[in-house]
Amino acid sequence: MLTAPMLQIIRDAGEAVLILTDGLSEPQLLGSRLTRHEVRRQLCTLADCLAGLSAAAHAALPEIDWAGWRAARAVLDIDGVAQDDALMFGVRSLVPATLTWLKVYEQAQPELFTAWH
Repeated sequence: MLTAPMLQIIRDAGEAVLILTDGLSEPQLLGSRLTRHEVRRQLCTLADCLAGLSAAAHAALPEIDWAGWRAARAVLDIDGVAQDDALMFGVRSLVPATLTWLKVYEQAQPELFTAWH
């Protein structure tokens, strides 16, 4: 079952985004070529892992903003204002909410977060 390792990748990518953006304003993040690139890469990793989870995992994690992640991922590879908006939506909303819900789900459903069943 790939759920536990994928959830760990999701957590790691989310935590990396929080660390990389800590204390940065929107203009600072969007104007920093290297940080922006790495944040975008981590958001793509997170979104791709979420998309790769099974339907059962989606059902077990109903509070995750699945539609928001799909929408953000759809434009993260397109340069321009849409990418800027998706980047900031991911940093300010999707990542914090997702990490918070993963903590809640880990307490309620620890079996999802255990690699060996």
